[in-house]
Amino acid sequence: MTTIALPEAPAVPELSIGPHRIGTPVVLAPMAGITNAAFRQLCRELAGQALADAGLPGVGAGLYVSEMVTSRALVERSPESMRLIQHGPGESPRSVQLYGVDPATVGAAVRMLVDEDRADHIDLNFGCPVPKVTRKGGGSALPWKATLFRDIVREAVRAAGPAGVPVTVKMRKGVDDDHLTFLDAGRTAEQEGVAAVSLHGRTAAQYYSGRADWTAIAQLKEAVTSIPVLGNGDVWSADDALEMVRQTGCDGVVVGRGCLGRPWLFADLAAAFAGQQVRVTPTLAEVTAAMRRHVELLAEHYAEAGYPDGERKACRDIRKHVAWYLKGFAVGQPSRAALAMVDTLADLDALVAELDLSQPWPGDPAEGQRGRAGTPQKRVALPDGWLDSRELQGESARMIREAELSVSGG
Repeated sequence: MTTIALPEAPAVPELSIGPHRIGTPVVLAPMAGITNAAFRQLCRELAGQALADAGLPGVGAGLYVSEMVTSRALVERSPESMRLIQHGPGESPRSVQLYGVDPATVGAAVRMLVDEDRADHIDLNFGCPVPKVTRKGGGSALPWKATLFRDIVREAVRAAGPAGVPVTVKMRKGVDDDHLTFLDAGRTAEQEGVAAVSLHGRTAAQYYSGRADWTAIAQLKEAVTSIPVLGNGDVWSADDALEMVRQTGCDGVVVGRGCLGRPWLFADLAAAFAGQQVRVTPTLAEVTAAMRRHVELLAEHYAEAGYPDGERKACRDIRKHVAWYLKGFAVGQPSRAALAMVDTLADLDALVAELDLSQPWPGDPAEGQRGRAGTPQKRVALPDGWLDSRELQGESARMIREAELSVSGG
């Protein structure tokens, strides 16, 4: 990967998540359909290569979390949930994000993960804003029910405790601006023994629209003092990450959409937090090589998971990544459309060979927001009467028992 060097900046301390020392205080946010074992390996590979090329081979490149897996599906050992918790042989710490709404089920899922030695770190999802999750009281809707939130966190920490596996919590500001929960939830999580809390500076109503509220991250940092507080939202570059830390005092950053089509971003982040402002500026040839490597790793991942044609599934999976990889480059719409319809690696290679691969990194046109922001929700999808009380009762209690989805994601 091509890199450029900028003036040095002050280094940022490493991040401690229970017994784990993360040399670079950066976490890959779980993203459904994105942060599978193949993508996590690609991020590690490209970051390591770029850091070595820049003369920084000993710098760590962060913590990489799996896609969200539903606790009920995991306890039932559905094939898809078992695929989602797969980790590569060199992946350490092995990090799994768990979604659940029932304390007993979450506890059973955590015990399974630790008793069978399938995870070194467990993150609890209380931040998903997707309507199919919130309309049943899950994700970013759940912390509104304060006692239920406490009981889920308590049971997860208790189940993970004997094995010494740290539990963390990821959440949003709240349901909407009139129903904020992040300060109460952060204090509760701290009291119940979690190892860190992460805050996405948006409400469920905002979805991914508008600007993330970094002042809320600063407020949480002031309220939660004994464990790390991580910030999430609008980190599109290493400079954004450093600015978030400067403005909020947070102990590290969580990066999601900023790495879509740019898995080498973790090299930029690692260098920046080490005080070395090395930035990766790949040519189109290097970008397409990364995209091809992504397909190779996906094919291996799906083959290991038992899919009959791993290469074809990998090629279909990469289609959503093509626009992200090519952002800012002079690649015409016909070529982009063709690349987004490939079925084999040979097809991919033939189409890439037709491009002007000598194009340098386009700079600003390739930077900034990636992925869909969506539009603010006028009304968050919630169970009837959900906001009437902070406690779980009546119809809401029945609804929450049905909230765990039969498939993972979000």
